[in-house]
Amino acid sequence: MSEIPSEGELPSFATTESPASTVALKGDWTLDTLAARIPPLTQQARRYSRRAWDLREIGSIDDAGATLLWHAWGAQKPAELLLRPEQEALFNRLAEAPKPPRARRRRVWSALAPVSRVGERVVDIIDHLSAFTSLLGQAVLDVARIAGNPARMPWREISANVHRTGAQALPITALVSFLIGIVLSYLSARQLKLFGADVYIVDILGISILRELGPVLAAILVAGRSGSSMTAQLGVMRVTQELDALAVLGIPYSLRLVLPKIVALAIALPLLVLWTDAIALLGGMVAAGAELNIGYRHFISALPGAVPVANLWLGLAKGAVFGVLIGLVSCHFGLRIKPNTESLGAGTTNSVVTAITVVILVDAIFAVAFSEVGIP
Repeated sequence: MSEIPSEGELPSFATTESPASTVALKGDWTLDTLAARIPPLTQQARRYSRRAWDLREIGSIDDAGATLLWHAWGAQKPAELLLRPEQEALFNRLAEAPKPPRARRRRVWSALAPVSRVGERVVDIIDHLSAFTSLLGQAVLDVARIAGNPARMPWREISANVHRTGAQALPITALVSFLIGIVLSYLSARQLKLFGADVYIVDILGISILRELGPVLAAILVAGRSGSSMTAQLGVMRVTQELDALAVLGIPYSLRLVLPKIVALAIALPLLVLWTDAIALLGGMVAAGAELNIGYRHFISALPGAVPVANLWLGLAKGAVFGVLIGLVSCHFGLRIKPNTESLGAGTTNSVVTAITVVILVDAIFAVAFSEVGIP
């Protein structure tokens, strides 16, 4: 704790009403002596700002005292100022210090504010589309290089990603698909009973699950589970500057990190679609047997005749396309994450939402383009 200064050391003003109207400062103008007297001294200094000043009798002065006087003078030296050499150096340093930038006043017209926000969103979307196209082009170039030299294929990374995105996702996809199959079969059976069309439960379940529900359900689960993991992994590598280290070492992270994820999802997701279809049909068969008394053997034997095999191939093709898109979207948002934790959380959330949205949009395109395929 600093000692309380004596009365003779306190800062003070001594004014003369001579023609020169000089303000002489006395005492110590330091932080210790100014601590409790800054407001009154500042007001008094501003009152005398247009007079001549004499600082030669000051005992000592530091940055706090010099700054107080400097702001009272309006950030410039008075026209008449008497200083000691060491004091002059202190005020010269304050004069040379850069001035803080003035806050710009933005005039926002209330009528144009919505248009401005829409324009910002459009520019942001165009930026994302441009970066996504660049990432897709880089992936195509990597595939072309590997086609010419298969030894460069990162098989271990692909195998590890297939295990993480495929094998480890089997339990959750089985649980969700089994419950979806039961719900769909139960609701359909209640309606078919009203019209005496119990046998058509096999057609409804087979086409709806193999053609639509299986691929979309598997893709949404993978986007939420594995897509977010991929985005977070690349984002953490961005935050910890591991991607920059790979670039310095000359290792293309698009070949070592991005391409294995895309290829792994293109392989694992069709297999997950098969798994999801089988478990969902199993759940539907159990519910149909309980609600409509349809035997399991009859359900299995009637399924191939009720559902053309084209629906199965269409569902598997959807799975492969969904896998590539989820991989591209996840890596795109992972590589765009800035080196801070806030961007990491926002990027992961945007990745999952965008991936699910893309899956639903592409599924709608498939439904329109192949509306005549596989429908008996």
